[in-house]
Amino acid sequence: MGKSVEKIAEEIRELADVEKLRLVNAILTDLDKPDPEIDRVWAKEARKRWAAYKAGKIPTVSYESVMAKHRRS
Repeated sequence: MGKSVEKIAEEIRELADVEKLRLVNAILTDLDKPDPEIDRVWAKEARKRWAAYKAGKIPTVSYESVMAKHRRS
């Protein structure tokens, strides 16, 4: 970490939890910007997965199975 980042981290440790949450939200909001390259990569992956599904090359899991597993954990 750079010196200024270390100083900011020290200041963050002194904040109340609710202020830390507000800061995290502000940082995540700032980072959550559209990225055409990421969108392109995900679209390509989605097409690949859809084609594999339609060709019967990947197994599927029923909603009931997923929910049963979720309820057990």
